[in-house]
Amino acid sequence: MGWAGVWQSCCLAVFKQLTWQQGRPDKHCPLPSLQDTMTLLKLLTLLLALVVSGLYSLPWFKDISERQGPGTVVQTFFFNCSSYLPTLELISVQPNTTFFNPPSLAGQQGKYVGKVILSSSARLDALAVNHYQLHLRYKCGNYVMDGPLSVTVQRDIGHIQCGGRFASQAGEVIYVPETVPPGARLYTLMFPGLQAQGTKMNITSAQDPPYFPGPFSINEKGWLQAPSQGLRGQAEKAFQLQISVSTGQGQNCRGRLTVRVLRVPSSQVSFLQTVQNVTILENVAPGSDVVQVQARGSDLRYEIVSPIPSPLYSIGHDGVVRTTSPLDLTRAPGAAVTRLQVKAFEHRQPWISAELELMVNVQSVNRWPPSCLSALLVNHIPETAPVGTILGTLTCTDPDSAGTSLDYQLRFYSSPDSASIRLRDQVVEVNATLDCDAPGTCFRHVASILVIDGGQPQMTTEVPVLVLVTPVNEFSPACTPRTFRVPEDARPHTVLGFMVGVDADYPHDSVEYSISGGPSSTFAVDRLSGKVQLLAPLDYEQQRVHRVTVLLMDRGQDWNPTYRRSGSCTITIEVEDVNDHTPECEPPFQELTIHTPLGRSMEVTKVLCRIPQEPQRQAFAYSIVGGNSPSRFRMQGAVLVHDDTLLGPPWLEQPCSYRLLIRVADAGNSIYHLSTTATIIVHLVPQRASTTVTTSTHRNTVSSMMTPMLVTDIEVYWQPEPWFVAVLTATGALLLVALGWLLSKLLQGLTQVLRAPSKPAQTLLLNSIQGNERSKEGFRDLPRMERSQDTSSVTSLHFDGRAQDARTGRDYLFHTHTGVRRWI
Repeated sequence: MGWAGVWQSCCLAVFKQLTWQQGRPDKHCPLPSLQDTMTLLKLLTLLLALVVSGLYSLPWFKDISERQGPGTVVQTFFFNCSSYLPTLELISVQPNTTFFNPPSLAGQQGKYVGKVILSSSARLDALAVNHYQLHLRYKCGNYVMDGPLSVTVQRDIGHIQCGGRFASQAGEVIYVPETVPPGARLYTLMFPGLQAQGTKMNITSAQDPPYFPGPFSINEKGWLQAPSQGLRGQAEKAFQLQISVSTGQGQNCRGRLTVRVLRVPSSQVSFLQTVQNVTILENVAPGSDVVQVQARGSDLRYEIVSPIPSPLYSIGHDGVVRTTSPLDLTRAPGAAVTRLQVKAFEHRQPWISAELELMVNVQSVNRWPPSCLSALLVNHIPETAPVGTILGTLTCTDPDSAGTSLDYQLRFYSSPDSASIRLRDQVVEVNATLDCDAPGTCFRHVASILVIDGGQPQMTTEVPVLVLVTPVNEFSPACTPRTFRVPEDARPHTVLGFMVGVDADYPHDSVEYSISGGPSSTFAVDRLSGKVQLLAPLDYEQQRVHRVTVLLMDRGQDWNPTYRRSGSCTITIEVEDVNDHTPECEPPFQELTIHTPLGRSMEVTKVLCRIPQEPQRQAFAYSIVGGNSPSRFRMQGAVLVHDDTLLGPPWLEQPCSYRLLIRVADAGNSIYHLSTTATIIVHLVPQRASTTVTTSTHRNTVSSMMTPMLVTDIEVYWQPEPWFVAVLTATGALLLVALGWLLSKLLQGLTQVLRAPSKPAQTLLLNSIQGNERSKEGFRDLPRMERSQDTSSVTSLHFDGRAQDARTGRDYLFHTHTGVRRWI
């Protein structure tokens, strides 16, 4: 297509657009007017400005000879596309074939050449397919153009082609019986139109005896003929023939043909049985099959030899006996039993035959099924319907005989128990119960009533039965009263427990929960799960028992969604007392001297503690938290016990002192425990076996003039979030590094401290854990005579401790034994 073709295509596009807009499509493309020409020029200018590809040649039709083979270029296309990478696709081929490769597209600098080429499997045959329609699609950027390419295959008279299985590697296979006559036609090789070209066909393969009984031949019509000696005795043999086809113009092809000879059975004719009975119904139509008789033999034919003529039956060559007229026993009672004499014989040798006696019995037919007045029984009842409620009545009659009794059977097709519905005579009624409170036993009962007459054959009529059972809300929800125990220090949103409501209606236990009288400020109940939660803090001293009434409301258990039943029960919340005060020990400081026998245990002292604000609380937990090295002491309740048997020999030989820190905590069940610490200094004097020494215990208590400061320790149990644990672990690792550095510095200072007297160091340890708010009061209660001591004597004292007042925050120096203090 040159520039004229481009002009014509553009003209056609412009005129189509114009005529479509005006609503009058034209069938021709006249010469454009001046206005149309300007419009066309603007369109061409726009196409050139957008650098859209130019299509120099896209033929609509292409003729190709069937002689062309694989690799032949069917058509070449030229394209311009300067700004994009173009593509050329083969969308479809009609009829579907693999003879055409996907189009190739090559080029540079905006000019491209596309080609459509025959594939390696291409075998063009004008006699088979003489036209192909190719749908091509060309793309250049956003520009897409589709175009058809019609390829017409031209017949080539001088070209011959061997095709099909004959030209394949395996060749064509034909089967012939061994009884074929000599020279019979076995196969046709000639193609249409080849006779006029002087085509010659020859068998080029060897046909030597004794395997071949004689040579196969091909005549001028292209027929493959059997050998002149015939093929008898050659059963089960296969003869392979190589055949060459050539024309006077030098064209030729080759193919393979295999002839397999089949064995023919003996000509003996016989039936498997000499007498055969068959029963049919009288309502069979004329031409219906009655029975097929079979005899053994080859090329057999069948005929009825008695009665002649046969007015009711006939037999075909295939041995099928068919009816020839209606078998109405009412009009022809003699047709009830018919005796037929059937003969089987060979087609070419009729004297070889056998006979069969066939008895055909015709049975009367019950033509009409029972007719029922109600073709469908549908009813819906509540589940509380009493036994005996009538669901429907069925009235049926037999058109064949009005007085015939009918049999009724009720069949169920749904899962519910069949005992729920029963059929009494012709009435469907409720049998036992229609309870909907068990899963799968309600809502729908699908059944049918099978009506059976007494004719032959029996005919039935099935009447569907559908009973819809609507649920009824019969039971009110209920629950068991519950008692929950909760410590008074429980935090808000603590789950106290769950309310378990039950409802016998289906679906079971479909209950909603709420607090009677409206929402409570202290407790809450989840509407669906029944979870009871604490909303506000509790106080044992103000209220020890709370009683809350929980309202239960069922849902979705009645066909009427607005009909609901309710119930209620009471939950009791008992508040458990939690200690709010710190224990106090009397005295908080003890100093004892004991003589201990070697390898034995003995009681040292008893720690007496109480809570003044709650004198009824007597349960405390005692534990040694410091100074018990190497584990010579243990707490047995509130009693401190020295036990040498825990360590074993070698026993202690020299006197020594232990400063024990006893932690005393209340034994409540709260989240945290309040505790205090008592200090006991024990001087151990080992008692030897050879010396008799009276064992005595010297108890030194702190005078009233020197009251030590009590340390209050409150332990709070806290369970952090996982992310906080990770952050805390990372921070702890950094602190360990810092502590390692500080430890090296402290070791240097510890060396200097060890050089100082041991007594001040011990007293410093004692004073680090002592002192409370009463320290300042003790200092004020010192005797005036001690305060008025000479300044020089006070200055001469050796202050062996330093502490900080709990109230004022001021630091002071003190003497351990005298209790004298000096403010800094």
